[in-house]
Amino acid sequence: MKKILVPIDFSEYSEYALKAAAILAKQQNAEIIVLHMLGLSEAVLIKDETQEATEAMYYMKLAEKRFSTFLDKEYLKGIQITETVQNYKIFSEINEVAHEKEADLIIMGSHGVSGLREEVFIGSNTEKVVRTSDIPVLVIKSPVDNFAIDKVVFASDFKIENIRAYHNAKKLFNSLKATIHLLYVNLPGEQFRSSDQIEERVKEFLFKADEGSLEMYDKVVYYNDYSVESGVFNYCNKIKADCIAIPTHGRRGLAHFFNGSIGEDIANHANIPVITFKI
Repeated sequence: MKKILVPIDFSEYSEYALKAAAILAKQQNAEIIVLHMLGLSEAVLIKDETQEATEAMYYMKLAEKRFSTFLDKEYLKGIQITETVQNYKIFSEINEVAHEKEADLIIMGSHGVSGLREEVFIGSNTEKVVRTSDIPVLVIKSPVDNFAIDKVVFASDFKIENIRAYHNAKKLFNSLKATIHLLYVNLPGEQFRSSDQIEERVKEFLFKADEGSLEMYDKVVYYNDYSVESGVFNYCNKIKADCIAIPTHGRRGLAHFFNGSIGEDIANHANIPVITFKI
């Protein structure tokens, strides 16, 4: 891991993400790229000698000034930091920035939601980044003074389409020297699979993903529960996992995850960091 991109809006949640990025950057000797998006209209930016243009420049300068205060943190000492203020309005453009800067990881803070009945995703802006990013997105929702990714659960239905996400997850977590637990949640009713059926699917997946090797097979855990979300949460709590990793199609947030179940619940209600990998 060489570069970590952190979109900043100067909120406390941005600082959660920044602190997590600092910890990983020190471990990996990586650079942090902090990005602030102004979202000003093109009409404002292209006018000359007008009050609107003056206001646009004012906001650009104000953002640059706020960076100096926001980044004046002891935990950032010794880390190479690149600041950028852009007039992006569409959060899918963060993916373009990540590719342009050759970032390996995006870290974002999010307020999440408080109740299981909430329909709001992990924050609309964060959702848009998760939906559009080709690069892994790590979502942080609480202070991370003792942040570490030593034990991670990669939850999957082990369909062949998840191989790309699996490869990217393995690459990232191996670089962090994290222990990976591969999780399959077995559900009651029509989605129930026998042990033989599950094992056959998992072996086929790993055989193709790891080019004939089944070395990761002993890392697979089968967990029975009433929903994918509760299965992921309960298993993570059981082993005291540091992070949940999940694949996403990038269609409707994390919808279509696990054969159509609502994956937003995982990112919404998890009390530990969640990292998404594009399928």
